[in-house]
Amino acid sequence: EVQKHSVHTLVFRSLKRTHDMFVADNAKPIPLDDESHKVKMAVKLRTEYGSVLHMPTLKENLREKGGPNTGDPYGQKQYSDNQGQELEYLITGTHPYPPGPGVALTADTKVQRMPSESAAQSLAVALPASQSRYCCGSFSFTLQAMVEGSGNKNSALMAKKAPTMPKPQWHPPWKLYRVISGHLGWVRCIAVEPGNQWFVTGSADRTIKIWDLASGKLKLSLTGHISTVRGVIVSARSPYLFSCGEDKQVKCWDLEYNKVIRHYHGHLSAVYGLDLHPTIDVLVTCSRDSTARIWDVRTKASVHTLSGHTNAVATVKCQAAEPQVITGSHDTTIRLWDLVAGKTRVTLTNHKKSVRAVVLHPRHYTFASGSPDNIKQWKFPDGNFIQNLPGHNAIINTLAVNSDGVLVSGADNGTMHLWDWRTGYNFQRVHAAVQPGSLDSESGIFACIFDQSESRLLTAEADKTIKVYKEDETATEETHPISWKPEIIKRKRF
Repeated sequence: EVQKHSVHTLVFRSLKRTHDMFVADNAKPIPLDDESHKVKMAVKLRTEYGSVLHMPTLKENLREKGGPNTGDPYGQKQYSDNQGQELEYLITGTHPYPPGPGVALTADTKVQRMPSESAAQSLAVALPASQSRYCCGSFSFTLQAMVEGSGNKNSALMAKKAPTMPKPQWHPPWKLYRVISGHLGWVRCIAVEPGNQWFVTGSADRTIKIWDLASGKLKLSLTGHISTVRGVIVSARSPYLFSCGEDKQVKCWDLEYNKVIRHYHGHLSAVYGLDLHPTIDVLVTCSRDSTARIWDVRTKASVHTLSGHTNAVATVKCQAAEPQVITGSHDTTIRLWDLVAGKTRVTLTNHKKSVRAVVLHPRHYTFASGSPDNIKQWKFPDGNFIQNLPGHNAIINTLAVNSDGVLVSGADNGTMHLWDWRTGYNFQRVHAAVQPGSLDSESGIFACIFDQSESRLLTAEADKTIKVYKEDETATEETHPISWKPEIIKRKRF
């Protein structure tokens, strides 16, 4: 009996403390003689209103006895004391829907609606002219206009136009003018040398081929890789060509002797891409082993191993400004790296699918990334999101951009889209026919690049060819007008 009595005493004290928290000093307390009533109130207040930031206060509200509760449009019952006086709780800091039984809607908690004409008129008269504006969403309504047009229902709300996307710059269309054959497998990568005299390609046939840019004729074939060549780049600081492949090898070729002079050992799986730093003798590679590596070109030493991605790193880019290294991965993230510390500065997680392509704008301090869900544009140095370029619904393998603001995206299904960089307007779509003798399924673009003059666009494709595109010199704004309409700027979607 003593134990039972002590437990009952503890429960009663706990309920009394809970009750006191919700009762104001100037209000009549709710009687605690009914045990079930106490338990229900305590449980309800604790479970439903425990997360409220501001504790509710009790207000005494006298209503006509027996009359309906007109202040509660949801018909919720209210607790009352012994004298029949109904009590109303004021809840602040919650969402605008009715909190629950026993808590009436107030001016602070009821669902917000558009103001009536009478309310708008009184508010417009009361406020100064500079403040008599009611804002909602992306439109602004002038209350004075509501007052003036109160006699006409249709003109009650005068909406200002939302901001529209600026008109895109006109770009001439690009057309195919040359197809170069010679590889016996998929052409996976392409690079143009700084002097703009020749370009180099790497292929699934394990060879690297050097072509004359003007005529498209084969100049040289280099053999040495034992698997698909996935990346090539020509140095602007020395007569070296760098290549990497699915055989885990990274090679440095001396173009004066056409021989391999250095190997860079360290990656544990296929090497998917590489890039050279523009101002220092540093090579960056990325691999299926989820890492990127920084190499000293001359000593072959591995300076840093950039670890942090959780899946294959598909693309890597370098620039002289901070951040100096940018990687895109199959784990759907983009990372901006501190080259000196060898650590991640920023991780961008906006993409929902693998990021296989990243390109840096040659003039602006911005870059773009390509993924099957979207092409996204970003601002350096912190990776602030700029805009989405939707519509290329395919696996995007490659991106290229020139100084005129023409962005090119190439996809696995052989389609190529051309965009205006500033506005994201898609002004041309190309789907070139595959080489005769190839299957239609071998229609895929693995890499694309502008030459140094930016007058030619080269693509490396799955039908074993390299295709060269040029601007249509006969096109004008009259013959190829922009089919564009002003569109309301939508919210940024991540």
